[in-house]
Amino acid sequence: MLPGVGFSELLLLALAALIIVGPKDLPFMMRKLGQMVGKARGMAREFQAAFEDIARQSELEDLRKEIEDLKRNNAMTAAQDDLANMESDINAAVMRKEAAEAETPQAEPKSKDDAA
Repeated sequence: MLPGVGFSELLLLALAALIIVGPKDLPFMMRKLGQMVGKARGMAREFQAAFEDIARQSELEDLRKEIEDLKRNNAMTAAQDDLANMESDINAAVMRKEAAEAETPQAEPKSKDDAA
């Protein structure tokens, strides 16, 4: 109901409408009033639905941005992992080469006594 309007006020308004409009035209006027109220409620529902749709689209856009950020972060993490794997492969290859060179016997330098 209307805020601040009680039953007695509504009864007084109905009685005034009956006296002013008359009993013959009162049903027609009430029907028109009901149609106007229905149209107003329909417009209010459309406005509210449009507002909620805009809010939903805004939330969807935020979710899309978050997903793109996550994808970008995952791509960077994958690239970092690939670089770390390559670095470990290179380090392992260098260590194997150094170990192989250390294991192979090298010719010992000749002493001065042997050369003479």
